[in-house]
Amino acid sequence: MLDQLLNQIRQCRVCEPELPLGANPVIQASESAKLMIIGQAPGTRVHKTSIPWNDPSGDRLRQWLELGKDAFYDPDNIAIMPMGLCYPGKAKSGDLPPRKECAPLWHQPVLNCLPNIGMTLLIGQYAQSYYLSDKPKTLTETVKQWEKWAPQYLPLPHPSPRNTLWLRKNPWFEEEVIPFIRRYVHQHLAIDPNTLDNHNSPNRA
Repeated sequence: MLDQLLNQIRQCRVCEPELPLGANPVIQASESAKLMIIGQAPGTRVHKTSIPWNDPSGDRLRQWLELGKDAFYDPDNIAIMPMGLCYPGKAKSGDLPPRKECAPLWHQPVLNCLPNIGMTLLIGQYAQSYYLSDKPKTLTETVKQWEKWAPQYLPLPHPSPRNTLWLRKNPWFEEEVIPFIRRYVHQHLAIDPNTLDNHNSPNRA
């Protein structure tokens, strides 16, 4: 059932007239996945390769999870479903927001097929606004209150290099939130120890 749904999603062309590079929905999932990652929308590099988080933001995210690429891209452990499944195009600053059609159309059908998800990472304001009905107005305050929703939902800042200053100003995030997520990853995901990224500490550059 999930395979059929994923094929249907990857063939979706609902927003194609509005997409500058055309439709290419990017999603990763398996019925056995225990961790869900919901971010914003693919960038141009992800659009071209069809590989989620295949960019510097993904490098930092994998450092946060303390996972190498083999473990991160194993759908039996990790499901990846952004708010917008296709690259939305450029804005004056950064990319446009995720298309609003995707989440209402596809998220719940996918989640219905994933009974083992024990933690969902909500990366950025769009995912947090959609899934957290009682969240504060600012991302910083939302992330500070992470224990309110944990372990079901973990609100995170975007791991983009653009947020390096935010990470420096909020050291509590990598001191408190990241270890909590890593414990879940290491305890609940069936991961070969050789695929753990134990050599890289969180990127503070």
